[in-house]
Amino acid sequence: MQVVIVGGGIVGTMHAWFALGGGHHVIQIEADAAPRRATVRNFGLIWVSGRAPGRELALALRARELWEGIGSRAPGVGFRADGSLTVAHDDAAAKVLADVAARPDAAVRGFELLDAAAARRRNPSLRGDLKGALWCAQDAIVEPTAVLPALREVLSAGGGYRFIAGRRIVDVSTRAVRDHLGDRYDGDLVLVCPGAEHATLGPLGRDASLRRCRLQMLQTEPLGERLATALADGDSLRYYPAFAGETRDALPAPDDVVSTWGAQLLVAQRATGELTIGDTHAYDEPFDFAVDEEPYAYLVERASAILGRELPRVRRRWAGIYSQAADGQVCLREELASGVIAVTGLGGRGMTLAPAVAEQTFAELAA
Repeated sequence: MQVVIVGGGIVGTMHAWFALGGGHHVIQIEADAAPRRATVRNFGLIWVSGRAPGRELALALRARELWEGIGSRAPGVGFRADGSLTVAHDDAAAKVLADVAARPDAAVRGFELLDAAAARRRNPSLRGDLKGALWCAQDAIVEPTAVLPALREVLSAGGGYRFIAGRRIVDVSTRAVRDHLGDRYDGDLVLVCPGAEHATLGPLGRDASLRRCRLQMLQTEPLGERLATALADGDSLRYYPAFAGETRDALPAPDDVVSTWGAQLLVAQRATGELTIGDTHAYDEPFDFAVDEEPYAYLVERASAILGRELPRVRRRWAGIYSQAADGQVCLREELASGVIAVTGLGGRGMTLAPAVAEQTFAELAA
């Protein structure tokens, strides 16, 4: 079977990975000349800790298992099973962490409640004030700018795979798509994985169950020491569904900058030592073309407080946009034409869930 995949981000590339692994011939088409969108504008976190109980958590755990195997086959993705620490600075946040650590799914998430001393033993870079932390052994890291080329290198090595860059799809028909230069690509199956560009593809642009989110992030110069885990702070408790409950509802009102920007602190260290820090969440379009300094200053201050030191100089700042299923779905699968299926809307979970979502796409099609 020939499978045509539209989209060269992590969701499209994972579908190419599973299609080729299933013995199919694959043509993958990407609008940009090189990776430029959400897949390279993120933390590279495989983030099990925050996922909603039930189907989303099950997908995240399966994806974490798949990522480890993919990392062995494609070492260039930079897979590291570093885990994460979600840090509490006050008693209210510490109560949320204690509540979550006592829930029935804590063991499968790899949760362990740590006091301040144990958290510092787990990550000696934590020199600031803290009440304690929640350790998640299942969380991991990959290198966002290296993932796509590393995966395509493996895909290209065995034959049966063709990657075409710089072609924007403008028309969808039965088991086929056409690009902006007029070339047509026919397949037994066409999978459209447009990411945040879903609004440009016919009925997807009018789908009320999809929304877009804009985020701001930054990256520092190398830290000069190994950050043993990824980090999150108490503001992330407000954002991730895994922490929902009465203790979270009792958290004090957030700082104004958190409310205004939907800010939460996540920190991931790159393999070369730099820190990727973020992020913010904005849903009202049209999005601003510029980045704003207020949330950056807040996030840098929060990270400095956890590490108990001044951060290295900020090297670069950026904004990114992702597409999110807004009705509680993990993602959206929609038939655009006979034999043409769109897969999008993973939101900020794309890097985490993409392998399991792609595996599930082919399992559902086979069924």
